[in-house]
Amino acid sequence: MINKERLNYLLEKKKFADSEWEKRGLNPSDNELCELMESKFNECLHSLILLIENNAFQSKLKLELKRSLKSFDKSIFDTEEREFICDYFDEIAKIIETDFKNELNKWLYGSLLNSFIKLSSFIKGKEKVVDILSQECTKCHASLETFILQKEEGIPDSDFFIVRCKSCREFNLIDIGSNIKQLRFGEYELEEQLSRNQYDLDGAKIRLKQLQFFRK
Repeated sequence: MINKERLNYLLEKKKFADSEWEKRGLNPSDNELCELMESKFNECLHSLILLIENNAFQSKLKLELKRSLKSFDKSIFDTEEREFICDYFDEIAKIIETDFKNELNKWLYGSLLNSFIKLSSFIKGKEKVVDILSQECTKCHASLETFILQKEEGIPDSDFFIVRCKSCREFNLIDIGSNIKQLRFGEYELEEQLSRNQYDLDGAKIRLKQLQFFRK
């Protein structure tokens, strides 16, 4: 059951106060921009609370979340601001129990999941695995396997994946390298996809540490 009180808490919270930026290790954005973001989120939260009070279907809640995300003109925000916005949308999506990761990835990075790399759902007996990449979860040491279904020479290094182990829910960083055209995830879930246009390995590791610290 959706916890409306959590939405009310977010509504009352000063989401872009200086202290919230400091928690992320960032300098606050200018007041006008923070007020704009605050206003847009409050409008979204008001609408969601009203829909819940009127017993709206889940599809209506997700539609409102999409409408609100589209109202943010990402061209006026820098990378840190966009990530902050997405983190709040992700939190709201979890509260209303809807899957919103694809929409956030597309808004943040563009339609990356539909470019070089296609994430394939597993259909037993119909897919051929050409290679398996494996690494241990840094917390529980479970095997985090990535199943390579198709390779093609000339495809550049994939984006960095921040994933969540299904066994212990720890965040891990996965770098699968180049020439990967199609793949399937094993016992982990994609949390964030970090474009190499915006992140190098050190930057990806910093983002991983942020998630490990702030989303415990």
